Amino acid sequence: MNKSLMTNLLAVGTIGAGYVSPVYSDHLLTVGLFATSGALTNWLAIHMLFEKVPGLYGSGVVPSRFEEFKTGIRALIMNQFFTAENVKKFLAEQKIPDEFNADPVIEAVDCDRIFDRLMEAVMTSPFGSMLNMFGGAAALQPLRDPFVKKIQVEIRLLLSSPKFLDAIQGGLNTASYTDEMVDKVDAIVMQRLNELTPEMVKTIVQDMIHKHLGWLVVWGGVFGGFIGLVTSVVWRL
Repeated sequence: MNKSLMTNLLAVGTIGAGYVSPVYSDHLLTVGLFATSGALTNWLAIHMLFEKVPGLYGSGVVPSRFEEFKTGIRALIMNQFFTAENVKKFLAEQKIPDEFNADPVIEAVDCDRIFDRLMEAVMTSPFGSMLNMFGGAAALQPLRDPFVKKIQVEIRLLLSSPKFLDAIQGGLNTASYTDEMVDKVDAIVMQRLNELTPEMVKTIVQDMIHKHLGWLVVWGGVFGGFIGLVTSVVWRL
């Protein structure tokens, strides 16, 4: 069910009811107008995250910040997952089999901490000021579980790739295998990131958070309608 569409239809329907209802027509009309205003405003704000709107500065922040997203993803992976210390400790404790077992790595990675760091980065970025209009950091909390699951899937895919296994094996055969391992993993990550396009980044982010951001439209309509009801009642006093 499309939450945004249903909310807007209900709000517009309330306006229509205000024109035809023989009773409480003023209340219904005001509630409908305020609810429509709140829902449409929140819908536009969400739309502006992913699409450039002519004449509206700051719209299309996700695709326009494409290079910053790539840089942030690379720093996230290399600084949290594949530091020299983590790689050295992990390889010292586990023999690399023909089929890499990603479970120990996934269990060892503190994805909640990564989410917290990412949330801090978002809140201190230009996107943070826009997000503050919708509850600030608390609005990102529903994304924690989907984010953790996505990260775990991406780690598993990365660790099971032939290039990653070759990088591990090649690093173990040299005296400075840890530094070489980090460099090779960094090269793999950069190669994959260089294959990304702004549209792919927009789709990845949109798939992760769009379902949850739909509730902003719902609550925009609800609170807008409530404010409209209070306003209508006060005006009639």
